[in-house]
Amino acid sequence: MSDKKIESILNENRVFPPSDAFVAAARLKPADAEALYAEAAADYEGFWARLAREEIAWATPFTEVLDASNAPNYRWFADGRLNVSYNCLDMNLAERAGKTAIIFEGEGGDQRTLTYRELTDEVARFANALKAHGVATGDRVVIYMPMVPEAVIAMQACARIGAIHSVVFGGFSANSLRDRIIDAGAKMLITADGGHRGGRVVALKAAADEALAAGCETIETVIVLKRADCGAAMQDGRDVWWSDAVAGQSTTCDPVPVDAEHPLFLLYTSGSTGKPKGIQHSSAGYLLAAKLTSQWTFDLHDDDVFWCTADVGWVTGHSYVAYGPLAAGATVVMYEGAPTVPDGGRFWSICERHGVTIFYTAPTAIRALMKFGDDVPAQYDLSSLRLLGSVGEPINPEAWIWYHEVIGHGRCPIVDTWWQTETGSIMITPLPGVTPTKPGSCTKALPGIDVDIVDEAGNPVGSPEEGGYIVIKRPWPSMLRTIWGDNDRYIETYWQKFDNRYYMAGDSAHRDADGYIWMMGRIDDVLNVSGHRLGTMEVESALVAHDSVVEAAVVGFPHDIKGEGIFAYVVLRGERPTGDAAESLTATLRDWVGKQVGAIAKPDEIRFADNLPKTRSGKIMRRLLRVIARGEEITQDTSTLENEAILDQLRGKA
Repeated sequence: MSDKKIESILNENRVFPPSDAFVAAARLKPADAEALYAEAAADYEGFWARLAREEIAWATPFTEVLDASNAPNYRWFADGRLNVSYNCLDMNLAERAGKTAIIFEGEGGDQRTLTYRELTDEVARFANALKAHGVATGDRVVIYMPMVPEAVIAMQACARIGAIHSVVFGGFSANSLRDRIIDAGAKMLITADGGHRGGRVVALKAAADEALAAGCETIETVIVLKRADCGAAMQDGRDVWWSDAVAGQSTTCDPVPVDAEHPLFLLYTSGSTGKPKGIQHSSAGYLLAAKLTSQWTFDLHDDDVFWCTADVGWVTGHSYVAYGPLAAGATVVMYEGAPTVPDGGRFWSICERHGVTIFYTAPTAIRALMKFGDDVPAQYDLSSLRLLGSVGEPINPEAWIWYHEVIGHGRCPIVDTWWQTETGSIMITPLPGVTPTKPGSCTKALPGIDVDIVDEAGNPVGSPEEGGYIVIKRPWPSMLRTIWGDNDRYIETYWQKFDNRYYMAGDSAHRDADGYIWMMGRIDDVLNVSGHRLGTMEVESALVAHDSVVEAAVVGFPHDIKGEGIFAYVVLRGERPTGDAAESLTATLRDWVGKQVGAIAKPDEIRFADNLPKTRSGKIMRRLLRVIARGEEITQDTSTLENEAILDQLRGKA
């Protein structure tokens, strides 16, 4: 954020209250929500303590609620002990053993279902396999898999024995996987021969082998699921097929109680420096908020079929596929492939065939599916849907209205949710039976979440038109505990800006006259591409690693489908290419970045230049690059530039 105030220019006044019928059947009604807000305001710690006692099965009950003695390294329920897998699975067996826990559909059309009894048995078998291969409580296990039930089974199995899992998105490259394995000091890697995505096979085992050949000495065992039947080189003494690992294993595995603050998982997210951050989440606090927000935000009832389209490689897939809905006893849909295979009706076909009642996806997907036209979803019976959700980035009003009218037929409330990998669970969202919604606003914070918008000095902003830093003013149970192996970076990144008083989310926002919050974008240089946060430094580092590139700068620009695209300015070692040579090198560099970081990080636009706009002190003026990438006129002072003439070249005019 610059030294000037952020002003909101969005003018969106439409309001959509929940229907009387929805309110009448809702889990939380207006009076219930009012009581929760009042309880949290009157006794903040008591509020969370009551919910933790009611919602979690404890092996050892806690007596201490919030420990702030080492703030901002907060601890919740620290003297209690529990097991997360037990809370998600075993606790549901008495009433829901025969209820479907997971409905799975592969991109090719194959389908499976797992009841809670079957899922519990599979988790126990795999947990025993982990133990048989030397994995113990506290060991780190990296999971690099397609979006199949075994990914959730692996996560839950780690939780069952107290191992710490770190899921790496299957779209990330071998280099990205290697970096995360090394940082976590992982003992085991769980992967698959391949997965199906976009009509092709993604060769995960080959990428894993490439990663392991580049310095992952801590890995002792690799367990490989045969999913795509695409062949996989198996190294004797290290690699084991999943089927062989679980063969003969018992369906009984006693859950290991761990401390409430025991790390449940690490999830790496990009930072504004080149090194990804290992976000560390606890067991009890994370589970509590994932379960509660599943119930509150999605109005979960026992007969619902809940589909969160996120991959488990992202935090949304952790909180609203693998943990929260299962802890709440829900039926969860998992889909392995792309939303447009074999055509733009795939999501709606799945909703129709499986009777999906709650659908939670990203604005990126919504905008992509809008382009197929209204006639495509009209071919499907979407009458089972009763609630829609949005996640990953702010949803633009045009997409919100299309989602509401074309997919929800005007009857489904939309919960536009704001949260982060770091927050662990939803922070700001409409409560569907309570909150009138506005297209593009995530509305208000949940009960027990103390959100504010402040200026540079940490003071609340003065008017609805004024934007500022969005901050969380009090600790909450699902908050990140630290950055793995780098607590100084944790404090510097999230707390130092406001002298450890507030958690700084890194987003800017404003609050309208009704108290509704509107997100305005990132304050730092982290990109939000298709709802995935990518550090500019990672993309820049990948570009500069190519032999032909001497310097690169990356910024975001508005993208019709992704929300934010990646625009790269590149300075070459040789002459600046033109015509066919420029097109060829652009394709080469895009593929190079995909290899180095992952396909999601490929630049949408690459512009070659003789230099970058720098001040005389050598600082790149990124604000100018953003203006150029957006096709806007440069209005700010450029007199501090070392070479003002470079601007015409960067704009493609020279």
